[in-house]
Amino acid sequence: MTDRNEMSLESEQGFKTLFEHATIGILVVDQRGYIEVANPNIENLFGYSSVELIGQPMEILIPEKLRKNHENHRAGYFHNPKTRPMGKGMELHGRKKDGNIFDTEVSLGYYKLRGESKAVAFVTDITERRIMEKELRRLNNQLDAEVKERTSELVNALDREKEMNELKSQFVSIASHEFRTPLSAVLSSAALIGRYIEVDQTDKTQKHINRIKSSVKNLTEILNDFLSLDKLKKGKIQADFESIDLQELLRELVDSLDHVKKEGQEIILKYTGSPIALLDPKILRNIMLNLLSNAIKYSEVDIELKCQVIKNEIALSVHDKGIGIPKEDQKNLFSQFFRARNVSGIQGTGLGLNIVRRYVELMNGELSFSSSSENGTSFKIVFST
Repeated sequence: MTDRNEMSLESEQGFKTLFEHATIGILVVDQRGYIEVANPNIENLFGYSSVELIGQPMEILIPEKLRKNHENHRAGYFHNPKTRPMGKGMELHGRKKDGNIFDTEVSLGYYKLRGESKAVAFVTDITERRIMEKELRRLNNQLDAEVKERTSELVNALDREKEMNELKSQFVSIASHEFRTPLSAVLSSAALIGRYIEVDQTDKTQKHINRIKSSVKNLTEILNDFLSLDKLKKGKIQADFESIDLQELLRELVDSLDHVKKEGQEIILKYTGSPIALLDPKILRNIMLNLLSNAIKYSEVDIELKCQVIKNEIALSVHDKGIGIPKEDQKNLFSQFFRARNVSGIQGTGLGLNIVRRYVELMNGELSFSSSSENGTSFKIVFST
């Protein structure tokens, strides 16, 4: 009998030691929800002394806005008590004596003493864990965003590399063809000039000199197209707006194309409105030179150049009655290196209209066109000033 008493005393002493030195808070609550026992760690967590807690409803340790719900949950627990974590999947909070709210984790157990159910709550302060979890989520989100960004950059880089490879292939194909024709003309004409000079055939010599000049000009234009496109892509060309005499600029441009026009072909300029406009003269000259050169190239008859300046709008158009653009090719007209199927026998790089579109966008303009096979083409540019 003495041994049994000693063992019971030792067990009680051991339980008391565990209770007092436990690193988690322990509460014993009766069926009415009043605190009967609180270990020292509860005092540390909530800032109350044991004396202040004993006999108080346990809702004193819960934020005020949650107390009513907790009373209902507590009553439900005592109706069907079992060992389980409290508020699984929910964020639980405790309220300190000074009013501060902190994150908690609670596990519940129960036992009966003299026929009355008692609930045991094991309470842990998980504020630091919540901070770490939030920081971990933030870092995960940041990492996820960075991975998505890097993936997107990689995809874009691969797309650009694919595009560049395609452009290189197109460039080699077009350049080899377009360079070969004028270079052959230069070589053959240079050889013939030597013969004609020996026999003093001045007219034939001049003919081949002109042929060389024309071929060199074609080569220069091809190189200029490639260089312009490269500069535009790299953002090295910017619009420099200034007040210009637009009417005079267009007249000079038309005159400069006299040597390019076909026999019997004329460029008819129709201008209405104020002659003064705020544009980049160099970029505008390149745009109109490209459109007019195309009209000359693809047409045999007169070309109409119209300019209308009304209030805050400048409208320019170039209309020809040439071979036109097949309907099925029109959707690709401004693509790099694209050439319509009905111009395969006419010299060109397929870059001109792509460059024109980029130039127009640089000056905040809008470019449109209408065309049909054998009925000519009209290009229209509108600048809002």
